Amino acid sequence: MIIKLALLFLALSSCAKLGYLTEQGIQQAKIQWRGKSNEEILKDPKVSEEYKRKIQLVGEYKKFFYEYFGEKKTGIYSKTSMLENKAVTYLVVASAHTKIEAHEFEFPFMGSFPYIGFFKLDSAKQFAKDLEKDDKLVTWIRPVYAYSTLGYLEDRILSSFFEYDDVELAELIFHELFHTVFFVKDEVDLNENLAILYGKEMLQVYFKDHPELKKYLSNEEKKTLLSKRVVELIGILQTEFEKLGGFLTHSKADQMTASFVEEVFKPDMRALCAKLILPEDDCELKENWNQASFAAFLTYEENQDFLEKLKKQENLDLKQYLSWIRIEYKKYEKQNKVDSFTDYLKSKVPDATASSH
Repeated sequence: MIIKLALLFLALSSCAKLGYLTEQGIQQAKIQWRGKSNEEILKDPKVSEEYKRKIQLVGEYKKFFYEYFGEKKTGIYSKTSMLENKAVTYLVVASAHTKIEAHEFEFPFMGSFPYIGFFKLDSAKQFAKDLEKDDKLVTWIRPVYAYSTLGYLEDRILSSFFEYDDVELAELIFHELFHTVFFVKDEVDLNENLAILYGKEMLQVYFKDHPELKKYLSNEEKKTLLSKRVVELIGILQTEFEKLGGFLTHSKADQMTASFVEEVFKPDMRALCAKLILPEDDCELKENWNQASFAAFLTYEENQDFLEKLKKQENLDLKQYLSWIRIEYKKYEKQNKVDSFTDYLKSKVPDATASSH
């Protein structure tokens, strides 16, 4: 799962105090300032040959992407920033105790996001602690190895990218580049799932029948089955919450979630992983599963099937699908019947469930 960090330091909101804005702004500026041209990095004897190879690969993926879609190439990834840590940032996701639903953080000019990002882990932990104490929310912190400024700044290649193998790196770059050609304000789920779809399908265009791709796709198919099962299991817990309705207290919800994770969720996941012959790391059994992490999972998993069905229903290839989506978005902006572009698109797919956006 690849998650974006918007330039939250550009926006003011009730949850973003001056200290937060200052810290994030300084850290983002450091990443920009540390960026050196790829040509300079490639000539630096202190940089490993493997890192240099990955930088060149990013350039190849970028060139292929923009040429494939006939889009004007942007300056994204023309520079590289070497980081001090493996993760570039940390996302805090929150949820109410009695729901499995990501809390929305509002940012003027930027829209709403189901997470808030911090460049320092200690700051993320303190913010999460405050949310739990002051707002009575359940929280979850996730390390992030790639993010997008959504066009507000010229994104760098980050040394954290080099943790990915060649195919994973290609998917990451195609995913991120898709945000530069299409993005809808206030609809994180749609933006992310479209980018996921394009990131994955562009792999097949670029690598074609390469053996590495076949192995990767085989593993991804297994992960997809796993993800669908996770969604089904989360649905079971949601149903139990709904049964109690207003009688569900915070402590009872936490107790139910903890019991569900240990007695139902993990055993089910472990059995499915064994059946699919997936390593435990891919099953995320060590993850700190709670209402917030379940909510984060749903944010990036629920809508993928709907978007794939829509593409297949319209019988479109990737280029045609992008053009079609752009045309439909213009139509959506002229109408006033449907509140979100997500629901506008879902109305075109039989049996698609309207979002709560």
